[in-house]
Amino acid sequence: MKLQIGIDGKTYELDVEVIEEDHAPRPRSLVSPYSATPTTITLAPCAPAPVAGADDGSVVESKVCRSPVSGVVIRINVQVGQELQPNDLIMVLEAMKMETSVTAPFAGKIKAIKAVQGDGVKVNQVLVEFE
Repeated sequence: MKLQIGIDGKTYELDVEVIEEDHAPRPRSLVSPYSATPTTITLAPCAPAPVAGADDGSVVESKVCRSPVSGVVIRINVQVGQELQPNDLIMVLEAMKMETSVTAPFAGKIKAIKAVQGDGVKVNQVLVEFE
């Protein structure tokens, strides 16, 4: 059997040998050729205070930033002692191939960073403490 294909404007003629005639229906592919999902960046302020019983110890809720999602810390953009303004980027978390940017809920100075790059974090886990 002869086939003609075109690549970059050039036409090629091929001789193809069919070894076995197979007319059985083929199963449909479960993978779509368009299955690649783009990464979406979501800006999220720190999560609200946790419900009763999910306490991290003796933290002052007005002075902490908690994780809005369960995920992995992929980038930390602050350092201890750094002054932040509202909506400044604190860190980026990845969950299910999507990135979530955690932003400062208010102006303040970083007292402690409670996660490092590569850490897995849970919803409402303390990420940063402010002075």
